[in-house]
Amino acid sequence: MKCVAGYIQRKSMLYVTGVEYGDYTMNHVLGCAHGCKYPCYAYLMKKRFGQVTSYEDWLKPYLVGNTLELLDKEIPRLKDRIQSVQLCFTTDPFMYQYDEVCKMSLAAIRKLNDCGVKCTVLTKGLLPVELAGLSKANEYGITLVSIDETYRERMEPNAATIKDRLAALKVLHDCGRNTWVSVEPYPTPNLIEQDIDVILNSISFVDKIIFGRTNYSKEVSGYEDNKAFYNACANQVIEFCNEHGIAYHIKEGTQT
Repeated sequence: MKCVAGYIQRKSMLYVTGVEYGDYTMNHVLGCAHGCKYPCYAYLMKKRFGQVTSYEDWLKPYLVGNTLELLDKEIPRLKDRIQSVQLCFTTDPFMYQYDEVCKMSLAAIRKLNDCGVKCTVLTKGLLPVELAGLSKANEYGITLVSIDETYRERMEPNAATIKDRLAALKVLHDCGRNTWVSVEPYPTPNLIEQDIDVILNSISFVDKIIFGRTNYSKEVSGYEDNKAFYNACANQVIEFCNEHGIAYHIKEGTQT
């Protein structure tokens, strides 16, 4: 296991997100050790506003030490407005090999659930089996843009392996929990040649699939047929989900 770089304090934790499929969110870590090489919106924003100085700085996560105290103050005031709390939009709640982060995430989810607040989780790490003992309303997801481990090592070098990510998700599915997959940012063929149907078949057990294009990338925007490519892929996702009774969401700007 790895240790966080340190601890920080914040004045607030829960806030309304502007993401189209989100409601409220919390980000109880500054930075992310997964080291994703495709353009990371969270890193770009944190650097823009001076919260991190470099990519290397971003890879050293700082845990918000007063997370649970903030939740104790904010949940009673906000719980009647919240449909769900997303963990997380600018970090990873189950950061691979960071036990301190995982324990804090579990404690936060328990606290929210105990007050009747549903949580939605997304990770490139490993979803712990302890989640199966929490609220049945929760939704547990992983990011999966390829099943090619060589591509994963290149683009998500410090994240959990694809095999282990899927296995942890399947455990929660088999326990009767709501599971989902974010197929975003999906790469164009100039980055990797792959068949999206192979990916979809590997996650055919989930309850929901979200699909989205890669943004902020010169390689993708420079791919001549990127609009037609994403239109075709989105149609494949919709057709697959309709055939298998899976809910889906196509991110804004993916289809044109």
